[in-house]
Amino acid sequence: MTTSIQFGSQKINFVIRYSERQTLGITVMPDMSVLVKAPIDSSLLKVKEKVHKKASWILKQQSFFLAFHPKTTKRKYVSGETHLYLGRQYLLKIQLSKTESVKLKGKFIIVKTLDKSKAKELVQEWYLQHANSIFYSTAAPLIEKFKKHKVEPSSIVLREMPTRWGTCTPKGKIILNPELIKAPKGCLVYVIIHELCHLIHHDHTQKFIDLQTKEMPDWKKWKDKLEQAMI
Repeated sequence: MTTSIQFGSQKINFVIRYSERQTLGITVMPDMSVLVKAPIDSSLLKVKEKVHKKASWILKQQSFFLAFHPKTTKRKYVSGETHLYLGRQYLLKIQLSKTESVKLKGKFIIVKTLDKSKAKELVQEWYLQHANSIFYSTAAPLIEKFKKHKVEPSSIVLREMPTRWGTCTPKGKIILNPELIKAPKGCLVYVIIHELCHLIHHDHTQKFIDLQTKEMPDWKKWKDKLEQAMI
């Protein structure tokens, strides 16, 4: 069942799942939804009291995950539309040409094509090519740095994710959202370090936060920028 509590000015919605268990557990999911697993005989009042007691922690966890929620503005692929690249805005300029290409020049992303309807496909391919190059070159020294903690990702891959900027699998694979190429480079560094820290601490415990702060003292600045970067 789905219900909610009010905590100050904040409303916390959550799903309750009853099962054969002894204790009540609360999990904040990466999509910021809240799941409460409760013993079958738990009253709704008792569950709500527990959620209210943990409300500050829940909101803190949701805020943490917020930075990993892409909220990109849908943009048109026509001349004059603004598009982001590494945190800066550029004007799209489409030029008719027998050859196809995408180049960054001054304040413009110049797309050459004989078919204007292909502009979106060409720009997205251009973004992906740059993401592949920049993400790996950015990650390499950070991975080397984390070897002092005796950890190393099994691989780094790019994958479109509607609700995450990055994630780390149980087997140590770090997955990065290609949309990060539109955010400032410091945001990319933050996401990579965040996921590298998860190779050591799998949850957002104080030990995780302490490690992240040690490896990137200004991470909060880049977290905030990431939350606003794609508007």
